[in-house]
Amino acid sequence: MGAVEPDRYRDTWVRYLGYANEVGESFRPLVPVPVVWASYGVATAYVTADAIDKGQKAATVHAQDPARATRVGVAVVDTFVWQSLASVAIPGITINRLCAASLALLGALTRWPLPLRRWTTTALGLATIPLIITPIDRTVDFLMDSSLRKLYRAPGEPPAPH
Repeated sequence: MGAVEPDRYRDTWVRYLGYANEVGESFRPLVPVPVVWASYGVATAYVTADAIDKGQKAATVHAQDPARATRVGVAVVDTFVWQSLASVAIPGITINRLCAASLALLGALTRWPLPLRRWTTTALGLATIPLIITPIDRTVDFLMDSSLRKLYRAPGEPPAPH
C-alpha cells in the first residue's frame, strides 16, 4: 500500500487561503472596503476549489458504485457547506464584530490617535484568528452532525474529517 498523498486544500499552504477574509476583516480599519471584499473572494474561491476537489476524489473512489452521483454530490455539498461556515461566514463575522467593538472601545476609553487605534484593532484581529479556528471548526462539525449530515449519512458512519 502506497503512502497517502497530502490533501492540497487541507494539508498544505493552500489552506491559508481559507483565512483570507479573516485577515481582510482584521485590516478593515486600514484598507478600502473593496480590499476586504476581495479577501472574501479569495476565501470563497478556496472553499469552492476544495469542494470540487472532494467531489473529484469521491468520483474516483466510487467509480464502480451505482450511487456514484449521489456520493459525489454529498461530498461536494458537505465540503462546501462546512467550509463556507467554518472558513468564511462564522470567522468573518467574529473578526468583524471583534474589530468593530475594539475600535469603538479604544475610541471611548483612550486618547490614542486614530491611526494607533486602527493599527491596534488590526493587531487584535490578527492575533485572534488562531484562537477562533478550533472552536469554530468543532462547532460547525456539531451543527452539521446535528442537522444536514443526518440527511445523508448512514447510521454509525463517522463524519467527514475536516
